Amino acid sequence: MTNKNSLLSDGKGKKRPFLLRPCGKDYLWGGSRLNDDFSKNIDMEPLAETWECSTHPDGPSVVASGEFSGRALPDVLREHPEFLGTHPGTRGELPILIKLIDAKKDLSVQVHPTDEYARQHENGQRGKTEMWYVLDAARDASLIYGFRRRVDKDVLKKSIAAGTVEKYLQKIPVKKDDLFYVEAGTVHAIGAGTLIAEIQENSNLTYRLYDYGRTDRAGKKRELHVEKALDVAYLSASREPRQPLRVLKYSPGCASELLCRCQYFEVYRMLINTERCRGLVSYQADGDSFRVLLCTDGCGSLYFEDEGFRFFRGDCIFVPACSVELLLHGNAQFLSIRG
Repeated sequence: MTNKNSLLSDGKGKKRPFLLRPCGKDYLWGGSRLNDDFSKNIDMEPLAETWECSTHPDGPSVVASGEFSGRALPDVLREHPEFLGTHPGTRGELPILIKLIDAKKDLSVQVHPTDEYARQHENGQRGKTEMWYVLDAARDASLIYGFRRRVDKDVLKKSIAAGTVEKYLQKIPVKKDDLFYVEAGTVHAIGAGTLIAEIQENSNLTYRLYDYGRTDRAGKKRELHVEKALDVAYLSASREPRQPLRVLKYSPGCASELLCRCQYFEVYRMLINTERCRGLVSYQADGDSFRVLLCTDGCGSLYFEDEGFRFFRGDCIFVPACSVELLLHGNAQFLSIRG
């Protein structure tokens, strides 16, 4: 029988991975693809977002395998801050939050504050810089990224009230595998027909600038936060975001590419196919930081020491800092995220 200590460590202070179960959000613009395509089995309609790896109080993840199964992720990290590596973990908080987003309809036009503004005006909370990786997109899908030209605050206020603000917004066509880095202060909106993986700061601060006059289930218009939004928004013309040069690096059974590296997170895309090379792909978190593996396609098996489990499209795996060596087998695509 495996005892508790052996699950936590291999005797040398190395930690074992575990699956996470997400928290769902039923925002009015969502669809059904997170249940249909990713088998989330969350009883929500619509299901707009799943917070895959989250310690945020508005939607914490739950551990779904191993010794801590059934427990909220923040509680586990409060007991085991060493799982975070060098990140401060006294309150059981991760510095990042990872989501899947199904936009059946357009999201509101919004903006997020910087860390400095959030600390000063939102009781010490974090701001929100984020990255989007497009998992799928309809043929005519687009998103909003900043303004076509510089806009004056007063002009913007009047256009919001008149419902004409869209003429100032920069729309960008979107296709599968596109990547967008959305810095705090950038006015933005995910467009209808897109399925996205989002990696962001651990924050739920959103200032809604415009919502197309929509109403909620009770028939009320959703709240706008125009004053705060204009306090933090970049009003100059935004450069059209261009897809960065991406270079795949190959090793037996695996190809990987850097998608994004910033002060808040580092994200790689990993493609594994061990069926051809008849081998296993090694993966490990060092002592500096935890890692998260989000399976965006395919399936396979993960082995570590005398244990293992199957993974499938949509599964999210938390890998503690200073982890045991993991061995991946299968045909799958991951986002590998370091906080």
